[in-house]
Amino acid sequence: MSLPVAAWNWWPLPMADPDTAQDSLLYYGEFNMLTSTGETSPSLLHVNTNGNISTQPHSGNLSIGIIKPAARPNRWFDYDGAIVLSGRLQGGQQTAYAAPKPEMTGYFRELYAHVRLYIVDITAGIHPVYYGAGDPALTGGTLIMSNNAHPIPRITIGIDKWTAFPGLFGYFEFKGGITHGWMADNSRTVKGTLLHHKFVGGRIGGKLPVNISYEFHHVAQWGGTSAVYGDLGNDFKAFMNAFLERSGGTMANDRLNAQGNHIGFQQLALDVKGEGWKVTAYWQYINEDGPTRIIGFGMNKKDGLWGVNMSQSHWPFISGFTYEYLRTTDQSGPFHDRDGCVYGGNDDYFNNGIYRQGWTYYGRIIGSPFISLDNNRVSAHFIGVKGDIYGFRYRIIGTYAKNYGTYKAPHESRNTAMLIEVRKRVRKAWDLEFGLSLSADHGTQFGNSYGCLFSITKQGLITNY
Repeated sequence: MSLPVAAWNWWPLPMADPDTAQDSLLYYGEFNMLTSTGETSPSLLHVNTNGNISTQPHSGNLSIGIIKPAARPNRWFDYDGAIVLSGRLQGGQQTAYAAPKPEMTGYFRELYAHVRLYIVDITAGIHPVYYGAGDPALTGGTLIMSNNAHPIPRITIGIDKWTAFPGLFGYFEFKGGITHGWMADNSRTVKGTLLHHKFVGGRIGGKLPVNISYEFHHVAQWGGTSAVYGDLGNDFKAFMNAFLERSGGTMANDRLNAQGNHIGFQQLALDVKGEGWKVTAYWQYINEDGPTRIIGFGMNKKDGLWGVNMSQSHWPFISGFTYEYLRTTDQSGPFHDRDGCVYGGNDDYFNNGIYRQGWTYYGRIIGSPFISLDNNRVSAHFIGVKGDIYGFRYRIIGTYAKNYGTYKAPHESRNTAMLIEVRKRVRKAWDLEFGLSLSADHGTQFGNSYGCLFSITKQGLITNY
């Protein structure tokens, strides 16, 4: 007896199958309107929206664009891109001297091009990225790069998706890449900040019912010009210092530690899957404490994000479920140094003494939105469910967070948040998709507020070719 030749494919890739798909060009338009009580809109209406929904209690957005989706994985090359322009009208900030005035802004929601050459991906422009296990629609946000902030302009070269390693018959997969980005928000403290990001990951299991994966990410804010310290190093030598996380530059802090603001991120995930269902358990861990320790062995090993996501396609009424627990209260202890002794604690997640804007972009945390610069000691629970009931696609989310401020400025607050979202595509109404989201915050962190987000979306085919 012998196994089929296909079972011993030494390098299984989609390009081995016939390419029968077509390329297409789509148009896209969306209008949304938000209104709420309170000083800010409820948190679950604006977090993890790539910065597209305002934090103000009253706002409206209009987005139009052209999208070319990637559609041909069996071809040796594929490409995609988008141009989506957004305009926003929102209420202004109340001041002691004047009533708030409406503010109008315009920005590119997406402006990017991506090409895949066999297994290598090259991306340039403004495009959302998400690094995490589970379902992006059912998460409180990954620790390192969630969908909370506006996408950073970048160039990325690497292998974006899990890809079979040659010669191992698909039982080991890998991915990895390197990014250079420009943090164009130009904070008041540092202008022209640059972004370095590299990642690598491996997954064992392939088509087996159990897969185990591990990812490591290193991000660094470097370069730019500080209003206090001047030139922070923008040449190739400074880039290599950021790349290798080594000391350098002209400042005492950078010479003692590492040049730039560095964050390490690790994720360990377990997938158990069957026909039409999948369960993913994951553990995320960040490190701001010098040399990276293996996940679970650092000084701040008590901190992290633990989650489980379940999805299935047999019964549409409940197609996905997620539970996550986030803890960032330890931070390697309360003291970095005291009385001449260096303890290595007070990691002060996402903050930095030189890059005072911290791990943010246009004022929004790039990682988990449960964390903020003045509140990075958090214990939070997230639960979410989604499904489709006779064409009405829904999503229900609930969160509960206990906040302790920072070690330098401790303060306690709590927040309970709920979101109910329903979307329906109505073919008889020009094939428009209507959406309605109701949300509320209750507690001392943001105050009590209630809000509603209404949206109309239209997407259609321009041409196939």
